[in-house]
Amino acid sequence: MAAPKYLTGDSQAIKEFIDKFDVFLFDCDGVIWSGDHVFEGVIETLELLRSKGKKTIFVTNNSTKSRGQYLAKFASLGIPSVEEEVFGSAYSSAIYISRILKLEPPKNKVFVIGEAGIEHELRTENIPFIGGTDPGFRRDVTPEDFKGIADGSLLDPDVGCVLAGLDFHVNYLKLAHGFQYLQRGAVFLATNTDPTFPMSRGFFPGAGSIGLPLANMIGKKPLALGKPSQAMMDAIEGKFQFDRERTCMVGDRLDTDIKFGIEGRLGGTLAVLTGVSKKADWEAEDAAAVPAFYVDELSDLRDTAE
Repeated sequence: MAAPKYLTGDSQAIKEFIDKFDVFLFDCDGVIWSGDHVFEGVIETLELLRSKGKKTIFVTNNSTKSRGQYLAKFASLGIPSVEEEVFGSAYSSAIYISRILKLEPPKNKVFVIGEAGIEHELRTENIPFIGGTDPGFRRDVTPEDFKGIADGSLLDPDVGCVLAGLDFHVNYLKLAHGFQYLQRGAVFLATNTDPTFPMSRGFFPGAGSIGLPLANMIGKKPLALGKPSQAMMDAIEGKFQFDRERTCMVGDRLDTDIKFGIEGRLGGTLAVLTGVSKKADWEAEDAAAVPAFYVDELSDLRDTAE
């Protein structure tokens, strides 16, 4: 496999790179920002690409926010955007459940392990759910819980799916409910399987680490609906109708972003070194994926020869 081309500091190569594509799919965490810190020059870089007629789409595995909430975050950080440009794993999961899984009522309720972003997107697709941010699940487990969960009296008989995403309040009670629903035949889905995610210039447990205990309990991995799942790529292509050969995936993780672009047969992939993966990761023999191009940071694309 060819080594990725290093673009930073090479204005002619950057120009040729930009000219090669019409559409850029951007990961957010570790590429655009880390937590509430926007990387220097990102806003100007996005403006440059748009001024050249390029379409920008933000594809994030972070399920804690809905598209509308992401739009509000973009606005608060001074990044011009519209809701149509945002495609998150919470939205992808809701689309999959409503339009592909199509659970038959009454057993069509979703037990959510996750935050408000998932709940909002499920509501937009009119999908019933329990769990999530319900205070009744954000507490310590009691002896009565053990009894009622075991005999089924505390379980909702209409739950047909367990959806696990990033949950900042995950606890034993939620996992116990999720386990029992899965044992009773519920479909096991995950917004994504990222083991970690970048925040405040550091790294913290990701959605993949939240759902992992359930996978360990039942001996089966969930169907993941975020990157690198091609179900997500198909949904994005269906919505935006782009030419894959003229599309580039930009991300910081080899095992999600870059793999997503390669398996999706996109025309190119660009890795940035402001997030999880580093140069040594794709130089390793067991690399999850190897990007076609890389830069130190996204703003390096501003150095383009006119």
